[in-house]
Amino acid sequence: MPVPLALAAGDLVGIAILVALAALIVAAAVRMARRHRGRVEEPPVAQEEIERELEREAGGAGAPAASLPPPPPRPGVPQPKRASAEAETAAADEEARKKEEYRRKKEADRADRERRRLEHEEEARSAREEEARRIREAEEARLREEEERRARAEAEAGRTLAAGLEKTRGGFMARLKGLFGARGPVDERTLAELEEILFTADIGVRTATALLENARERMRRSELGDPEKLKRALRDEVARIVSLGGSAGAGELAIGEQRPWVVMVVGVNGSGKTTTVGKLAAKLARRGHRVLLGAGDTFRAAAGEQLEIWAERVGVPVVRGKDGADPASVCFEAVRRGIDEGSDVVILDTAGRLHTKLPLMEELKKVKRVVDKALPGAPHEVLLVLDATNGQNAIAQARQFHESLGVNGIVLTKLDGTAKGGVVIGICDELAIPVRYVGVGEKVADLRPFAPSEFVDALFD
Repeated sequence: MPVPLALAAGDLVGIAILVALAALIVAAAVRMARRHRGRVEEPPVAQEEIERELEREAGGAGAPAASLPPPPPRPGVPQPKRASAEAETAAADEEARKKEEYRRKKEADRADRERRRLEHEEEARSAREEEARRIREAEEARLREEEERRARAEAEAGRTLAAGLEKTRGGFMARLKGLFGARGPVDERTLAELEEILFTADIGVRTATALLENARERMRRSELGDPEKLKRALRDEVARIVSLGGSAGAGELAIGEQRPWVVMVVGVNGSGKTTTVGKLAAKLARRGHRVLLGAGDTFRAAAGEQLEIWAERVGVPVVRGKDGADPASVCFEAVRRGIDEGSDVVILDTAGRLHTKLPLMEELKKVKRVVDKALPGAPHEVLLVLDATNGQNAIAQARQFHESLGVNGIVLTKLDGTAKGGVVIGICDELAIPVRYVGVGEKVADLRPFAPSEFVDALFD
């Protein structure tokens, strides 16, 4: 009986072990099935806890722990193959991430290169357009400068004195040329014709007589064998007369050392006095002088406005009083301002006066005295503006103004609009006052400095 009982106990232990192993295997299979179905895994069990459970079961049956087979895997215990698969998956994910990052970086680099290329092309295009614009603007500026230079040249050139004397040459000079072109010797009949031409030429009785007597004297000396010699003799005498009259500073107005140099401009209304003041200011300003204008013609309503227009055009200041104000006070103020502002030249436009009206001429004398009080010694120049179309009447005006004011120079305007240009000869002969300027047109350059030799050439040639 003892032996069978022992065998029965050993069988029971083995059966218990087999049952336990079977239960473990079933449990493991169930957990594997759950994992495959995506169910939640059971929490892992440590290997030590499994071994202790087996030891407890084995120890209760009296079998040694060493004789027990290794327990089956428990749910949650990491398996080497599964860890390897997860590592491979992680490595694959990391590789995929790196490839994606590399692809994105390459795309970003390509986009950046394309952006830089487009920016470079845009900069190059802008540079080309800017260069083309600069070239175009430079060309346009060059063309404008050439046009302005041509315009200035034309404006500065103005009309020639010969063009201004065209009507005069078509008047008494044409008759003289007809006389000079006659055939045969110079005789009394020739001189009679010369006398008629000269006395109807608006050169004045005194001058006509002097020219005729000179011709008679030369004929008596047998110096005038033919009309061509008569022409040369007449031309030489005219040249002598205008040279005497214009020898004392003819031509451009000379500015002395006194500052400011005061120029008083006088003349009758309608002679072109205010226009002459504006043109003279433009000429002096172009020569580099600081010019100040005084609007002393306060009785003519448009005179002040006209002078202001000229001042704005030329770019010089102007002193103007109220309409009807005392001309002397305006001229005094202009001279004092010229002194204060350091002007080089002060040009005074005075009220137009008829030479036959003595009270009006006295008014001009007052202006001259007041100007002298503003600056002792002023005015330094008294310019008389004469209208050439008045002919011999211009000579009478010049004589009267000269006696009242002491005229230093004459400006003969509108020479291009009359056949009475010979009045220059009479003025120079009778008054010996230098002709400073002659007007042959509307432009500033058409106020031309008078040159005796040029006048004679333009008259006779």
